[in-house]
Amino acid sequence: MTEQQQKTPYDLPDVSGLSIGILGGTGDQGKGLARRFALAGHRVTIGSRRAERAQAAADELAGEGEGLPVSGAENPVAAGESDVVIVAVPWDGHRATLESLRAELAGKIVVDCVNPLGFEKGKGAFALPVEEGSAAEQAAAVLPDSRVVAAFHHVSAKLLLDPGVAGMELDVLVLGNDREATDLVQALAGRIPGMRGVYGGRLHNAGQIEAFTANLISINRRYKAHAGLRITDV
Repeated sequence: MTEQQQKTPYDLPDVSGLSIGILGGTGDQGKGLARRFALAGHRVTIGSRRAERAQAAADELAGEGEGLPVSGAENPVAAGESDVVIVAVPWDGHRATLESLRAELAGKIVVDCVNPLGFEKGKGAFALPVEEGSAAEQAAAVLPDSRVVAAFHHVSAKLLLDPGVAGMELDVLVLGNDREATDLVQALAGRIPGMRGVYGGRLHNAGQIEAFTANLISINRRYKAHAGLRITDV
C-alpha cells in the first residue's frame, strides 16, 4: 500500500458502470475526456447542437481502438441518457446551453469544467468576471434540480487526446456542496490512469480554481509544457 493510499480517509464509490455524457464533446477538452473515459470502459455519449457533428467526433475516437464505447447525439439526448454529464462547452454558450437542458439534467450529477477566460495580445490569458462567482456557481443557479460539481479544469486537452500518453500524471481538484457527488467525481477522475481526484472545497471556491487555468496557460507557453497539478501530503 502506498503512502497516498494510506492517507485516504474513506473509500470512494465504485463508478465503473456509470455512463457519461459530455456536452461540448466535439471540442478538444470534451473529446479528450470522452476518449479517456471510453478507454476506461465507460459508455460515453458526445453531445453537440448538431447530431451529425457529435457522431463524427465519436466515429473519430471509435476508430482509434477496438470498439470504444462512444457515440454521438444532440445535447438533449446526451444529457438525458447519461448517468453523469460533463459540461465542456465554450464559456460564451455556457448559460444558454444549460438553460436549454434544465429538464434533461434534473436529478443528475453535472460536472462543470468550463473556465471563463479572456485572451488579449500583450496580456495572454486572464480570468473573466462571472456574476455568480464562477462558471460552476452559474451552473448551480441555472440547474437548481441538479447536483453540480466543479472538476477537470486543469487537464491538458492535448495530452488527453495523445495516444502516446498512457497515463495522466496529475491531480484533479473536485469542488461541490454534495459529499456523495464529489466522492463520485473523485472516483471518476481515478478511472483515468495516473489521475487522482482530490476534494478542493465547496462550490463557492470554484472561482479561483477556474481562474488558475490562466496561470497554467502562461506556464505552458513559457516552458513549452502541458503542466498540471499535484497536491502534496494527501
